[in-house]
Amino acid sequence: MMSNLGDPTDQLATDFAMRFTSTPRGARLARRLVGVRLQECGIPYGTDAHDDIVLITAELAANAVRHGHVAGRDFHVRLSLLGSTARIEVSDTRGERVPPRPGELGEPGLSDGGRGLVLVSRLASAWDWHVRGEGPGKTVWAECGVEVPEGESL
Repeated sequence: MMSNLGDPTDQLATDFAMRFTSTPRGARLARRLVGVRLQECGIPYGTDAHDDIVLITAELAANAVRHGHVAGRDFHVRLSLLGSTARIEVSDTRGERVPPRPGELGEPGLSDGGRGLVLVSRLASAWDWHVRGEGPGKTVWAECGVEVPEGESL
């Protein structure tokens, strides 16, 4: 899928970025802080856009903790807004474990895992991943359309 915001190396209008401990608690905190930030920016709790972005954040952060964990290293979350597109990026430092590309996802079976990226692919208008340019690991990103009230920004 093609990103609506351009190449991953393009400069984005970043308004929220933070590192979190690579633990389930860190993933929960990332999800909650993204939700609070969206609310503060006029994308209220309970709207489809808010719920979709928070759920995508939860899935990507949980994957960073479960599949991207490196002892002693955090994961990074970035929330950006450009026009009517919100972009969430989650970076970890484990480069040898990469997710499948969009279009390569199979249908999940009855196992306990394997549904997160399928969910992301259905909620996001675009998603993919790339190798981190500033260090080891990868960044998984997803984009969603949002309606931001006039005069508001992230």
